[in-house]
Amino acid sequence: MSISSFPTIGILGGGQLGKMMAAEAVRMSINVRLLSPKDAGPMQAYSGVMAGDWTDPDVLRDFGADCDIITVESEWAPAAEAADALGDAVDVWPSTHTLELIKDKGVQKQHLADADCPVPDFECCETVDEAVAVANDFGYPVVLKQYRGAYDGYGNATVHSDEELREAWPDLATDDGLMVEMFAEFTRELAVQVARRPGGEQVVYPVAYTEQENHRCHAVEVPADVDDDVAEKAHAIAQRSVDAAEGVGLIAVELFEMPDGRVLVNELAPRPHNTGHYTIEGCDTSQFENHVRAVLDWPLGSTDLRRPAAVMVNVLGEREGTPAQPDTLPDALAVDGATPHIYGKPDVRPGRKMGHVTALGDDRADARNRAEEAADALHL
Repeated sequence: MSISSFPTIGILGGGQLGKMMAAEAVRMSINVRLLSPKDAGPMQAYSGVMAGDWTDPDVLRDFGADCDIITVESEWAPAAEAADALGDAVDVWPSTHTLELIKDKGVQKQHLADADCPVPDFECCETVDEAVAVANDFGYPVVLKQYRGAYDGYGNATVHSDEELREAWPDLATDDGLMVEMFAEFTRELAVQVARRPGGEQVVYPVAYTEQENHRCHAVEVPADVDDDVAEKAHAIAQRSVDAAEGVGLIAVELFEMPDGRVLVNELAPRPHNTGHYTIEGCDTSQFENHVRAVLDWPLGSTDLRRPAAVMVNVLGEREGTPAQPDTLPDALAVDGATPHIYGKPDVRPGRKMGHVTALGDDRADARNRAEEAADALHL
């Protein structure tokens, strides 16, 4: 379809990813509309917001009437329903084909394996007895993964025995079972963001080291402290994986660096990702801007780092049910060279992502110290 100089992008989702996506669009004078199934704090900064049943064809037609392109904040947004409701009038990126390949972890992992992308050994198991047999074949520990809807450590479990597996099964398995994956005794967890246009043109971001605490991302350091050959493998595997999924927009590829130098794909996310938040301050073009450019099929921007190192630290909720009052924000702002981002979520839960802090520096240690100091100052 032909797109005017200043199009309108519809974003399915009203959380922090939609908010930061919209911010980059507005900066370029691109109009934005956001649709969420309920009022969401982050999206309230924008005027073109709607809350309603986003699976209702009438709601989707109303939402998409003035949009040139529709994109998604997460793989679980109703992209297929939007595509059905709007027909050929509005393109949806990533495509429903890509989202169907990625949002089910079993389908995603099998598709990557079939495309010769290196992944840990895995099996999709329909019954608990089958899962126990596979786990014994792999050798404990193994990772159990819910097929759909898992995020931020929810929907996964590392188990060390038949008893633990049987105990975890009812919470994770659905009618078609779950995925059992060999536990990857990795050296590091890495991530690479790839932006891809509909025609296949790509740009790739630096390899990032991701540090997890309690199954949630705590910090991201860029560039990752890895050998050049590992970085080259990570870039090549990430780009091959994105091509295999026919991704359009920003696609995040989470990876394992193994002790023998192999790089394995953990999973893909077909949209901007927490591991790429550092790009807002850290790169010539942020992951959010390149996502907007890619779905509009516009030229992609440089992914070069602006400084030798960038570090992002997440800010998590510390209490339950109390509205977030960022009264400690001035303390974080006092940290030289650190940039806090507060997402605007009205309710707090322990472990919920409430914001992040990014710091740039001449080396990773310098940037990490300042990012941690600013993040520690924030109590939400």
